[in-house]
Amino acid sequence: MAKKRSPAKQIKKVSSRSASPSYLSRLLSKLFRGFQKLGPGIVTGAADDDPSGIATYSQVGAQFGFAMLWTMPLTFPLMAGIQEISAWLGRVTGVGIAGNIRRHYSPMILYPLVAFLLIANVINLGADIGAMGSALQMLVGGSALIYSVVFGVISVIAAIRVPYRQYAELLKWSGLVLFVYVATALTVHVPWKPVLMETFVPSLSLSNSYLTALTAVFGTTISPYLFFWQASLEVQEQEAARDEKPLKRAPKQAPAQLERMRGDTYLGMAFSNVIAFFIILDTAAVLHAHGITDIQTGAQAAEALRPLAGELAFLLFSLGIIGTGLIAIPVLAGSSAYALAEALGWPIGLDRKLHNAKGFYGILFVATLLGVALNFIAINPIKALFWSAVINGVAAVPIMIVMMLMTTNKKVTGSVRLPRLQATIGWIATAAMFAVAASMIVTLL
Repeated sequence: MAKKRSPAKQIKKVSSRSASPSYLSRLLSKLFRGFQKLGPGIVTGAADDDPSGIATYSQVGAQFGFAMLWTMPLTFPLMAGIQEISAWLGRVTGVGIAGNIRRHYSPMILYPLVAFLLIANVINLGADIGAMGSALQMLVGGSALIYSVVFGVISVIAAIRVPYRQYAELLKWSGLVLFVYVATALTVHVPWKPVLMETFVPSLSLSNSYLTALTAVFGTTISPYLFFWQASLEVQEQEAARDEKPLKRAPKQAPAQLERMRGDTYLGMAFSNVIAFFIILDTAAVLHAHGITDIQTGAQAAEALRPLAGELAFLLFSLGIIGTGLIAIPVLAGSSAYALAEALGWPIGLDRKLHNAKGFYGILFVATLLGVALNFIAINPIKALFWSAVINGVAAVPIMIVMMLMTTNKKVTGSVRLPRLQATIGWIATAAMFAVAASMIVTLL
């Protein structure tokens, strides 16, 4: 009769097996394959934490401490819901948001919405490019303006010259750089009890500074350029798949297409919000705790962290600004190109060669050029970073309203219907954006 192993020996055997190199390699291989399958959602989520967003979250953390951590769990279902709706519109119709508005609505609606987007995007581009130049200047010295030009040129050349599939993969894997903000939290002292309290028990104020900051946070997490970008990218992914068609023409494909799209989108938005949470946490735990409350840019936050939290925290924070900027610039310029080119009925797509989509790439180039140029004129880059987020918050409201109306328009979606739960979340997100933006405007007036 065989001897029974003692429970302790069994546990030891399981533990040694689970910790073995072969087990870890299989686990890493599965994670790698899973990440490879992700699509536009993860890039959109990473681009949401652009240098402008980092500046906004840094200001909020420095000025209000942990008091706005509650906005992250609150905004997650709202941003994920509205982002899923933008992706859903692309998958169902086979056309981007601006293209759908052009087909089914008046030019009086189309062109003001696209104009809102372009203005917000160019300001956002200028702020992001300037922040990247400043961050690199802090790390290696030299001219921030020259670095800004170089970053702009690299982004345009990559968008035009690198094949779409490789470009999409490059953007996706670049998003991992944002984990530096989680790593930063490990290098500083964090009082977790007040952190948990402020995360789940909101601290509210009706002051002008608080409402403006709240609008900026909402405008950074729920940004119009992300709607246009992901909807158009979903169309490109659909066209690139051999057997996939717009769901209004092939409704039987809906379960497979939408399941992948939904998982990708929600994971991307969760990734975005977790990183934003840690940026607020980092700056609150170090800067606010030491009485430093007047932080205007991510670069300033990184510099302020250096004497208080050490060189490693400074280095990680600075690298995060540059890394996320390299993701955000093509997304901002690309969403501008998709929106305006679709509005004008021009050929679109990052998968097209330059000679087949001159107008599309021309818009991408001009948007980036204008963003770079903003750093050479008398515009305060510190204020531009914060107010670009505020402008996004205000501009998002009419765009979200039109998007929600399109989901109920049979001429747009055919027989495919947006599930009631998604529609409810979309309208709640729209109402929340309207309430926050209106409160800020009333307070300012």
